[in-house]
Amino acid sequence: MQANLVLEDGTVFPGRSVGAEGVAAGEACFTTVMAGYEEAVTDPSYVAQVLCFAYPLIGNYGVDEARLESESVQAEAVVMRTARPAWAGWLRDRGVVAVDEVDTRALVRRIRANGVLRCAVGTAPVEELHARALAEPPIDGRPLRRHMGTREPYTVGSGPRVALVDLGCKRSIPARLAATGLEVLVVPSSWDAEAILDEQPQAVLVGNGPGDPAVLEGPIETVRDLLGEVPLFGICLGHQLLGLALGLDTYKLPFGHRGANHPVRDLRTGRVLVTVQNHGYAVRADDEELVSHVSLNDGSVEGLEGDDFASVQFHPEAAPGPLDALPFFDRIAAACRSARTFVRS
Repeated sequence: MQANLVLEDGTVFPGRSVGAEGVAAGEACFTTVMAGYEEAVTDPSYVAQVLCFAYPLIGNYGVDEARLESESVQAEAVVMRTARPAWAGWLRDRGVVAVDEVDTRALVRRIRANGVLRCAVGTAPVEELHARALAEPPIDGRPLRRHMGTREPYTVGSGPRVALVDLGCKRSIPARLAATGLEVLVVPSSWDAEAILDEQPQAVLVGNGPGDPAVLEGPIETVRDLLGEVPLFGICLGHQLLGLALGLDTYKLPFGHRGANHPVRDLRTGRVLVTVQNHGYAVRADDEELVSHVSLNDGSVEGLEGDDFASVQFHPEAAPGPLDALPFFDRIAAACRSARTFVRS
């Protein structure tokens, strides 16, 4: 069935509907990953976004349910050049609007040239899709309430305790932490610092999630209150919230960093890491003493570090992707094992 993707500027990209019928809208973004499409579409960081795969063939090794990063597809729609039948059927069975036979190279180039744009995708007439794209509210300044993490605390693994604040965290993050010999207490994003500290963790990690970090006033206050109380770590959105809690600013990147081959320099060692990334916002830090990692693509801040905190903008859990940054979890485990028994004052 004929389908189209229409950008807010009126540009039309024709294609073929291979998913559910209907219309979906969101911010158009792209990822350059060549594998891990199941992980990508189920990553909660893609809430409110229409995900375009730059790689031209998606679904070539089927679908492995064990690789899902959440309980359902989080992207609003999926756009591809060529979708393999089993993968397309999997998306269709889950009610996901998906199209292929799109000139994804041209779409990616347009996003790179013009920055992120709102769009609508589906089988409706072009005029209706354009109107739907224009009606979609921008992500900037908008809290994204859907899929913002667990509502009840739960634990994974055993050993010294690390609390993981879930703002839309990928499943592989607690799994990686547990694999280092830690008990991971995953807590809702609504918990304040006192509630978290009452659980007596040896460290706290603030995980990834979707949206504009500057609007998350509650979690920013929680991170601010945790600073100095317990070793504190952050990944992706958690890194941005740590920056805001430290008094730094965040800003929106022109088209974000999404892929599995982003080079990052560790300023402490000089080593270059090939990293997995999925974010549309970045931290601005004028204090070079706080910056631990920088992007070799655009120079943006990729890590912050202090006496009792460390954060990274990239995804060290590497699901999928290279394992260069995996030692970040060993660092969290070491902090938990070296921490004194936690006692509330």
